Amino acid sequence: MSKDEFEVRALATRSEYEACVELQRDIWGQDFVDVVPATILMVSQRVGGVASGAFDPSGRLVGFVFGISGFRDRVAVHWSDMLAVRPDARRRGLGRRLKLHQRETLLAAGIKKVYWSFDPLVAGNARFNLVTLGALPVEYIVDMYGDTSSELHQGLDTDRLIIEWCLTEPAVERALAGDPRYLPDAARTGPMIPTHQTGAEAIALPRAPWVRLGIPADVEHLKATAPELAREWQFSFRRAFTAYLNEGQGLVIGICRDETTERYCYAVDTTAGMALPPSDDTPRSNGAR
Repeated sequence: MSKDEFEVRALATRSEYEACVELQRDIWGQDFVDVVPATILMVSQRVGGVASGAFDPSGRLVGFVFGISGFRDRVAVHWSDMLAVRPDARRRGLGRRLKLHQRETLLAAGIKKVYWSFDPLVAGNARFNLVTLGALPVEYIVDMYGDTSSELHQGLDTDRLIIEWCLTEPAVERALAGDPRYLPDAARTGPMIPTHQTGAEAIALPRAPWVRLGIPADVEHLKATAPELAREWQFSFRRAFTAYLNEGQGLVIGICRDETTERYCYAVDTTAGMALPPSDDTPRSNGAR
């Protein structure tokens, strides 16, 4: 089946909204407590929200994107709450198509800034958000959702990075055209933040203009086979991102790949800092759960 055989459009009927509810349970587990009901999916579209799906040729819903719109500092913004694609329909560009559809819908409504959250330990999501879409992290939140009973969390806290996607920013438009944000050589060779030290064993964060934070190659496998090690990774991420993003000590500019470990790494510019720390009204909800 080619990519063009899938149709991406707004959900339109009660059966499509209900199919989206079932898809949420299929992705996050039957006991997932934060399922968005059919009625909310429907009414959100009446006030600038986005509830759209990807359909295969048989009409089966294989992916969806959902978000709500509102105001922050008197400016219209959007919170992209959920994005998911069925396992058997992945690697066909549907995630990107759903985000592009969301972008076009929001730009038509005059909205130019989007927020969402994702698990920074998931390398694929990190590459998709920062490289493919050109979005940038702006805040780290510890245990953002608490226990949602999702099968995907497997005992880890729900720590999340908040992403800001400025839809008309030149760097974003270039990323969407296949030209990701430029990273200097220094960003690709800076010291690596240790990822296997916790509590009293933790050492000081490296001092350098650029530092890197390696991402686990497969955190799902790590959670299933070595949960204590997965928690150490999360602790290291929590410590580093809290300092760089929340305390204004640096900016996460993009993703690079370490030539030795072949793991992907977050590239942090410690010379940039943040002009203003995240305000108390930064939206707090989720995109990839």
